[in-house]
Formats: sequence, C-alpha cells, structure tokens
Amino acid sequence: MDTQGAVAAMIAAGVDLLIFAGGDGTARDVLGVVGERVPVLGIPTGVKMYSAVFGTNAQNAGDLAARFIKGDPSVRLREAEVMDIDEVAMREDRMAARLYGYAQSPHHRQLTQNAKAGSGFSENVALEAVSRQLAREMRPGCLYILGPGTTTRRVMSALGLPKTLLGVDAVLDGTLVGADLNENALLQLMQGRETYIVVSVLGGHGSLFGRGNQQISAEVIRQVGRDHIQVVTTLEKLIALDAGALHVDTGDEEIDAMLSGYMSLHTAPDRKVYFKVRS
Repeated sequence: MDTQGAVAAMIAAGVDLLIFAGGDGTARDVLGVVGERVPVLGIPTGVKMYSAVFGTNAQNAGDLAARFIKGDPSVRLREAEVMDIDEVAMREDRMAARLYGYAQSPHHRQLTQNAKAGSGFSENVALEAVSRQLAREMRPGCLYILGPGTTTRRVMSALGLPKTLLGVDAVLDGTLVGADLNENALLQLMQGRETYIVVSVLGGHGSLFGRGNQQISAEVIRQVGRDHIQVVTTLEKLIALDAGALHVDTGDEEIDAMLSGYMSLHTAPDRKVYFKVRS
C-alpha cells in the first residue's frame, strides 16, 4: 500500500494521531490526504527537513507521541508548516523550499523541530496586538504586500479581510486588491505606488525570503527597498532558531547582501528587536 493509501486507511480506522517516518516529501503526501482532520507527527529519516511536523529525532518523536496520547498538558496542537524542496528551482540549479500547507501537529519546545517555535498564550496575545497595530498604521495610498503564513493572516484579519494562507496578497487603502499573486502581478500593482512588504519568519532555518515566499522576488524587494520591509514574529521563535540568525536566499547576491545585517522586527505593539539576517 502506498503512503496516501495507508494514511486514508488509518483515518478510516479512527486514529487519534497519525505517525509517519520519512522526510518532507512524505509529509507532503500525508498532508494531501489528512488535511486538518487528524494530528500528524513525523519521525525524521530524511537528509534535510524544512517542515515543522517532525520530532527533533526518532526518540523525541516517540516521547512526544506518548505525551500527546496521555494528554500531557505540556504538549499542545499547533498549525505546523509543511515545506519541501522546490523542484522548479532545483531544475534551475537553485536550492529553495516551498510552503505546501499547514498540518495539525503536537508540539513541545524541546521535542519538535523549531520551524514554528511555539505560539503559547502570551505569544498569541502579542501577535494579535502587533497585527492590529500594523493594520491601523497602514498608510493611505500605499500598497502592502503580505506574505504567506498564519502570522500575516492575523494582520489581514485585523483589516477584516480574507488571507490566502499559502499565497501572497496585496492591500491598498484597506481593500484587498490582489490574492495569491505571482511576481508579475505584484510588480504591476506596485507601479507608481509606494509599497511595503509584510512577512513573517518561515521554516526551521528561520527563512525570511527565498523559502516559501518566492513570489516576493529579488526584483520586488529591490523596488520596495529594505526600509519598507516589516517583519512580524515572536521573541520565542527567534530564541529557538539554532542558527541565531534569519536566512535570505533570493537567488540574487546583490539583494541578499542588501538584506544582510541587522533588521528591526516587530514582536509586540511598540516593541521591536534587532536581529541578524544573513545569506
């Protein structure tokens, strides 16, 4: 039986937690069947994983599964990113990852891969508040490009607008002017308009640009400028990053160099931290 057939059979059997072994490709196959119906947890066996549904190793995945089944209060469900290598980029001899969706997955700070490094109650409150502030402070006549993810969805919700979870959307004067946009559509909307980019941190490597949001291309970033990039995240996510820095990989060395260095990030209302960005 193939992976997706096995997943369908386990869902039909009424499992409480679906555990699989593999890498990002397997996680994609599982997500394609399970959606958000059943929590999933990955035992990492791949070479390099970008997704957030995995335990940090096989032993920790087993420990996490046991805690979840027992109802351990230190374990909670989160929306975890499922990412995989972008095959189109790979054919062009570029290494990049793409965001494919979100799965419900048990999380414990010490036991799971840190792609979405925890959003506890206080973090959620901070994200909601800073998202409302960013929405209130959007400038009239300016175009705002919002990257994919659950964090930017909060900003859109504060505006009373729907958000394409995996796509890039655009807002002008409180109105949705484009959804699930590609690079060309973004560049057309930007013509003659002052533009801001609003993004969150994606992936276990702390990706800012180049993994999961390739629609916001090097050319888009070049025209917008570094000073018009607004990054929304939490202190907890930054602390959990193994590399101690955010990562950019736009495919353009000049733009990667422009983005490198220290950048101010929004972590709460009227609170910013400066964090290192490198290519």
